[in-house]
Amino acid sequence: MKPLKLLFVRHAQSIGNQQKRMQGQGEFELSDEGKHQAEKLAQRLFNEGWRPSYIYTSPLKRTVQTTEILLARFLIDPLPSNISDLIDGEGDGPIEKLVPLTGDASHLVEPDRISEPHLPTEVALAHPTQTFQTRDGDITVEYADELQEHQNGIFQGLTWAEAREKYPDLCHTLESSPDWIPIPGAESLQAARNRSHQFIQRLLDRHTNGEQIWIITHSWIVQHLISELMGCDRSWRLHAHNTALFEFWIDRSRWQRTDQNRFNTDLWQIRRFNDYSHLGNG
Repeated sequence: MKPLKLLFVRHAQSIGNQQKRMQGQGEFELSDEGKHQAEKLAQRLFNEGWRPSYIYTSPLKRTVQTTEILLARFLIDPLPSNISDLIDGEGDGPIEKLVPLTGDASHLVEPDRISEPHLPTEVALAHPTQTFQTRDGDITVEYADELQEHQNGIFQGLTWAEAREKYPDLCHTLESSPDWIPIPGAESLQAARNRSHQFIQRLLDRHTNGEQIWIITHSWIVQHLISELMGCDRSWRLHAHNTALFEFWIDRSRWQRTDQNRFNTDLWQIRRFNDYSHLGNG
């Protein structure tokens, strides 16, 4: 029996990454290097025989653009020119213009929901979807709010040097203590873990053995997503390079077992962890 294959992917390098900004849920496009990274990853996944039936992506611009580049490698027809323009960094519209890979999202998305800067944990989340035809079957793309990066409040978009200049006392406190210090306007750790739990439960409830699923997300929240998937009672620090892969195989038919098969490592496997070898040494 073929397992359920889950592939978590961090987005390619963004302009915010290049500038060492604390991006949070701010909108930053991919850098030129990031576009090349995503193209290399797309070719790698195609060559490895990946044929996903479902892709979940954060609705933030840097993840949507990464998803567009990955998806384009698998489509029968190329993406429309207006989407190619967005990939090339010429689009400067709000996120609701980026969400659909082939045009208008008005029937899929409430614009205020997608552009909302802070994601409450106890709301009905928007999950707009769109389906694309490939040579090997359809791929559905879902834009999942739970996959957005940490909402970092007043630090959003700043470099650390800029933050120290604007908020010296707060930054000094953060530098002096290993404990979590609340940042004005920021999401709490519990809220992040709650939305990670919500997403993983939805993922496992929806998909079954034999499916290949991609999850395109961000470096901070992927720590909580993976910790949740692995059943940890705490979240672990993970390093996630741009376009890094975290691959898990799960026997979904046995996931609910409570006997000693919970400890049978043939049934749940970590196949790759922070793998970005497609980028080479350069």
